[in-house]
Amino acid sequence: MSWLIMALLSAVFASLVAILGKIGMSGVDSNLATAIRAVVMAVASVVFVAFTGSLGKIGTVGWKPLSFIFFSGLAGAASWMFYFGALRLAPASKVAPIDRLSVVFTLILAALFLKEKVNLGIVAGCILIVAGSILIARA
Repeated sequence: MSWLIMALLSAVFASLVAILGKIGMSGVDSNLATAIRAVVMAVASVVFVAFTGSLGKIGTVGWKPLSFIFFSGLAGAASWMFYFGALRLAPASKVAPIDRLSVVFTLILAALFLKEKVNLGIVAGCILIVAGSILIARA
């Protein structure tokens, strides 16, 4: 499967997170809802990794990659706590576009820390993402 197909599927499933999460949080604390979701994700991830035959490779992960993966997990947990908190307070149609500003932050951080190239198309795309997020959030 190509990276583009996987990225599109990621976007589709991310949209379902917002919709299903918003419906499921009715009468449920957003932090509790996030924790329940995290447990489901952990179990599903382990099942997926076991199914693909990669679970046995866990011992081959070095300390440096493991520490970055660990902190990535903490960042992801914080992201989802804030995301579900925002969903509790606002419509999914307004929260999701603001959340997608992560694309802009990722491009900036990738340029700074990963030395990824920035060109006019990337800058223009970032400007459009920011403008679109503002327009949707204010609608």
